[in-house]
Amino acid sequence: MSPADVEHFMNLAREAAERAYCPYSGFRVGCVLLGKGGEVFRGCNIESCAYSPTICAERTAAASAIAQGVSNWEAVFVVSPTSVSPCGVCRQFLHEFSPELHVYIGALDAGSKDFLGPIRLTELLPLASGLQQSSLGRRK
Repeated sequence: MSPADVEHFMNLAREAAERAYCPYSGFRVGCVLLGKGGEVFRGCNIESCAYSPTICAERTAAASAIAQGVSNWEAVFVVSPTSVSPCGVCRQFLHEFSPELHVYIGALDAGSKDFLGPIRLTELLPLASGLQQSSLGRRK
């Protein structure tokens, strides 16, 4: 993926972050999930005062993709105020569908051209679990 492509998707993720609902933390996160067919799905974090129902930007984008029938992804672009990587829950969730996903991490600051990536999801979650790897998930 070219640097111009990465910058384009980071900017789309920044736009998605503007839709974040984060009245408690003020920590806006935006995400773009790129399907292998070129589909683009945006996500933002959505907080809840009960905290556990809070959903991360990555899972928001992934849920949108799945709901539209796309569950094979090429790349995910995540932006936040401190350039954080996807949390453990999001890593596991994304791994369920696309273990070889390329992860790009960038700053929420629109002027920033710096980013980390591509990083394979399997590098961020080296010993991911899944029913397909266990005896429960095997069909005889």
